[in-house]
Amino acid sequence: MTTREVVRAGPFARIYDPSAGESENWYINDHTIVRDVAGRWHLFGITHPEPAEPFGEIEFAHASADRLHGPWTKHAAALRVDRRYGETHLWAPYVVEADGQYRMFYAAGGADRTGAAMNAATSPDLFRWTRLPTGPLFRDGYDARDPMVVRVGDQWVMYYCATSAPTGGHHVVAYRTSTDLVHWGERHIAYIDPTKGAEAGNTESPYVLRQDGWWYLFIGPRPHYVGTDVFRSDSPFRFRIGDKVGHIAAHAAEVVQEDGRWWITSAGWGQGGVHLAPLSFPQSRVVKTVPR
Repeated sequence: MTTREVVRAGPFARIYDPSAGESENWYINDHTIVRDVAGRWHLFGITHPEPAEPFGEIEFAHASADRLHGPWTKHAAALRVDRRYGETHLWAPYVVEADGQYRMFYAAGGADRTGAAMNAATSPDLFRWTRLPTGPLFRDGYDARDPMVVRVGDQWVMYYCATSAPTGGHHVVAYRTSTDLVHWGERHIAYIDPTKGAEAGNTESPYVLRQDGWWYLFIGPRPHYVGTDVFRSDSPFRFRIGDKVGHIAAHAAEVVQEDGRWWITSAGWGQGGVHLAPLSFPQSRVVKTVPR
């Protein structure tokens, strides 16, 4: 049988302040945290001076640390917008390592918000980044953004937020699959929300992971800016509104593991940087024993 206990987070503590050493306050919004081959953590994210200006977000922050809780060292911007490449902004980087190379996936907009570009860049060391010469991986709308990539079986899966039709509709978590992280298949839907609209919605910042035989989906903001809902399913390709198993006071949440423990992040406009909290999952599957 199964239990439906909630996924919980402990208290958040700030681990990185992008304003340190600056003459004005800066924010980190959608971000990613990845560990290099030497074991050092790297953080990449949307950054801009306060107040929020989403279409003025044209560079990705980069910082690194030996431990998740820091101290973090700020580095030069990892990537800056390239107008000649067709980019209008830089949103929501996500980084994975495969075959000795780091790959960054990010939303770069474009003139047509119903066909926004999903771009990629590669790096040998997490400092030097080169865009794919072939251009965007694909285009989708409305303002398709917030990519997250995970290995499922013998393929890669990219989750991202969009709407049910390119011009608007239900807010959804879409996904595409790939075997080489360059060529991506047709769009499918992993989650469809009852809410409708265009532009920002409540299926942003999707994060999918497997734990104890279950698949978990984290999305937000729900119902307010600092709010992430957690859904659970036996399939990484199907989540439903009734699958909710937790709510965490976090924005643009990312989930990471260090020393066998789960952690969840929170950031965003007006949040003062990146924050970290311990994350706990329920005992998802109960195994019945037969008396001997």
